[in-house]
Amino acid sequence: MRSIWSGAISFGLVVIPVKLYAATEQRDITFRQVHRKDGARIQFRRVCTLDGEEVPYSDVAKGYELPTGDMVVLTDEDLADLPLVTAHRIEVLHFAPSAQVEPIYANKSYYLEPDPTGARAYVLFRDALENSGKVAVAKVALRQREALAALRVREGVITLETLLWPDEVRKPDFAFLDDDIEVRSQELKMAASLIDTMTEDFDPDEYHDTYREALEAVVQAKIEGNELVRPAGVIAPPKSQPADLTEILRASVAAVKSDRGKPDDSAQPDGAAKAGPRAKRGAAAKEAKAAKDAEDAEEGAAKPATPRKASA
Repeated sequence: MRSIWSGAISFGLVVIPVKLYAATEQRDITFRQVHRKDGARIQFRRVCTLDGEEVPYSDVAKGYELPTGDMVVLTDEDLADLPLVTAHRIEVLHFAPSAQVEPIYANKSYYLEPDPTGARAYVLFRDALENSGKVAVAKVALRQREALAALRVREGVITLETLLWPDEVRKPDFAFLDDDIEVRSQELKMAASLIDTMTEDFDPDEYHDTYREALEAVVQAKIEGNELVRPAGVIAPPKSQPADLTEILRASVAAVKSDRGKPDDSAQPDGAAKAGPRAKRGAAAKEAKAAKDAEDAEEGAAKPATPRKASA
């Protein structure tokens, strides 16, 4: 994994240097938008709606639109002056029972790795936090935005979970909440019995994304059926590579076996291929001398040719 942030956990007077890593990743199949008839990629350009001209990225700013249609333009210089009190610091504000930090506030999870110089303080804080059964509520600034966060312990590693701000969680406003719906006690007991019957330990490895697997199968079937489109202007690779990983490994094994099956150069009569540089130079000299002798012989044979014919 590659760290995306480095800073320190500020816990009272204790400062623990750490690195931040993304704890999760999306495994969805990514697609490009292409032209249906020829498979060429679709490009998006930043175009000004006023003059129709393409705008370079260096000229793009952030705009806050008012209800009147007026625009407040903010530049990088405006944003640079905003204070970020927790820049490069995870400031622990207080501790709270885990149940009070509801899952609906969860945003994104990260792993915290200690710097070698702070490993002992990291382990001390980790063990104390885990034994307490609480979470540490903190503030952290990531990507120029300050966020609320919760620190927990998972598999021996302190995790940082960014949280939504309270005004980012919507209030449930549904009509049925105001209705007086009666549930009989017998129905409630049967529902509770069903829940008990279906209760078992949660093992995430037992579940998998069947839709993604089916989508991968569709893509692989098209590859194996050679249902491919090469847009005009795209140069084909020098050697065709099997699209399937199994085929790539099989081709690699076959190539190695083919190389091993070739006759050994040392078995050749002259042994030149296995000889060292000195032997190669000697062989080259012998070949040059043989060529010179052959030329001399040809010249010697050509000179007396005319007198012989005359004497005959």
